Amino acid sequence: MDGVLVDSGAHHREAWVAMCRDCGLTPPPEFWRLTIGRPAEEAVALLVNGIDRAEARRLADLKREHYTRLARRGTMAVPGAGAFVAALAREGVPRAVATSASRRDLERILDALGLRRHFDVAVTADDVRRGKPHPEVYLKAAEGLGVEPHACLVFEDAVVGVHAARAAGMRVIGVTTAHTADELVGAGAERTVPHFETVRWPV
Repeated sequence: MDGVLVDSGAHHREAWVAMCRDCGLTPPPEFWRLTIGRPAEEAVALLVNGIDRAEARRLADLKREHYTRLARRGTMAVPGAGAFVAALAREGVPRAVATSASRRDLERILDALGLRRHFDVAVTADDVRRGKPHPEVYLKAAEGLGVEPHACLVFEDAVVGVHAARAAGMRVIGVTTAHTADELVGAGAERTVPHFETVRWPV
């Protein structure tokens, strides 16, 4: 969702910085790359050394509170995403969102953009035991659609997300909103696009 359907990167970066500030921490260099595509609880452990699971959950919730506040400024779709997803719906192509975001954030953001109605299945961080780069979120999405993993095509902006989709046996096209084309192809994407304005089905 984030970075593929929704251009929310700036809000997430600010939310992580605010969380670290609240805790008296300075974000490490390149901190943003450590968090992209991961559930907040897992990303916190990469930013703050030696914390236990309960503290990771507390800080993840704090980060989400900051994100919710910042997102009230308005959320924008990645260019062309809405038209592309609507075209898939018209063609009857099975569609799922497999995200590291919470279900609350997914429903709020996709409803605001008018995109939620276009997805048959949504699997969130609340629905899995292990986040990306583990393939669970993608395998559950395929199961929900009733489609074999090898028949799925994933659009991903995060290196860990590409790893997750490839581990699930799926093809991947990278979206260069967070990582470079070289990084995404190096992780296993077959090619990249900057957005969806020139993407047509079949891809």
